[in-house]
Amino acid sequence: MTDNLTICPKCKAIECCYTVDINEFHKSYSCFDCGFVTSDLMREGEFDFELYESEFPELYKDIKYTDEETRVWYPQVVNIENKGTVFANGTSKEDWQWSAIKSVELTEEEKENPRFKNKTHKSDSASLQNFGKDYYQACEYIGLFD
Repeated sequence: MTDNLTICPKCKAIECCYTVDINEFHKSYSCFDCGFVTSDLMREGEFDFELYESEFPELYKDIKYTDEETRVWYPQVVNIENKGTVFANGTSKEDWQWSAIKSVELTEEEKENPRFKNKTHKSDSASLQNFGKDYYQACEYIGLFD
């Protein structure tokens, strides 16, 4: 299995798309410029998108993108327990942006709460920030690249 940075087939950003060879015929793509993800296995007419999207928020279905090779791209969600979460946030295809929320350590009292069983951090709603279409900055905000 090999991986590298390439030109993004979706947004055409140079050396921002992390690609991984799944096997000798297929790759997965994850772009740190546009924030979308796909694989060669996710092609129109060859993949069960109805089942795949059954648990997706409507926004994610609305902003998916099909490239010239019929791969379908979806916005990524980054969720790292001790850092935070990056996600697409909005009401429609015309009105959305990348948002990020940081994580904070649980207090000793919160650690006793069954709701936080086996957790060390929680989302801090006061830290929510919006980044327009700048996915990279949203990832940087939560410390993904530290």
